[in-house]
Amino acid sequence: MSTPAPDAFAATQEEVDVDDEITISASALRTLGDQMQRFLLEYRFAMQEVETKLAILREEFLHMHEYNPIEHVSSRVKSVDSLVSKLERRGISSEFDVIRTEIQDIAGVRVTCAFIHDVYRLFDLLTQQDDITVLEVEDYIETPKDNGYQSLHTILSIPVYLSTGRVDVPVEVQFRTIAMDFWASLEHKIYYKYARQVPDTLTRELKHAADTAAELDTRMERLHAQLHGAPPPHTGPINLQRVQEATRQQRIARMQEPEPQRRTVRPV
Repeated sequence: MSTPAPDAFAATQEEVDVDDEITISASALRTLGDQMQRFLLEYRFAMQEVETKLAILREEFLHMHEYNPIEHVSSRVKSVDSLVSKLERRGISSEFDVIRTEIQDIAGVRVTCAFIHDVYRLFDLLTQQDDITVLEVEDYIETPKDNGYQSLHTILSIPVYLSTGRVDVPVEVQFRTIAMDFWASLEHKIYYKYARQVPDTLTRELKHAADTAAELDTRMERLHAQLHGAPPPHTGPINLQRVQEATRQQRIARMQEPEPQRRTVRPV
């Protein structure tokens, strides 16, 4: 169920065109703003759902396993200006239904883990939950980008229950290690400083630094395994079709399970 708005930025009947300038009445502008805020609120709620699920997993690990696989979590919802700029760059219609289908990173959550095996473990634990649907997976850990960038990118569909009903909202969730996050953050700052015109020599140095960060991840995971035992192996790269099929089978199995009998407690 989507927000009942025909077009996020379409002209209204109250607009007046004078010398190529559009004047929007205060009431029309207020309505447009309310529609956009409601649309973005759905993404904020979906993002908070993911954060809550991760907080539960983190607390359970701390209490039950005395181990925290999550170093920190950061999140954001795109601003209106950023969203409009992306629509213009990609030539996408400004209707809300189209935006929801075409732009899937409006809400984003980044999960930073200690070790590589924690990345895959958290991905499994999160995506095995009944109400989460995996839409897309890009495993840049198994197959890094040409510049050395590593991360596990996923698009998850999260149900949000509003007073008007259920809305399935896509959320981009990225999983990476501390070393991957350190390299990606500094690489972004360098590219910003050079307005993306980075000299070839610096590009090669960045790639070398990425390789060093990957080597550090591997070495630290080996040391961790020597002290605490080898973690369960993961089989990468992650196959989206296999993940979706496994999720579907799990849901079918749960639906076929008999409901527990309810016990009525009578007052004495």
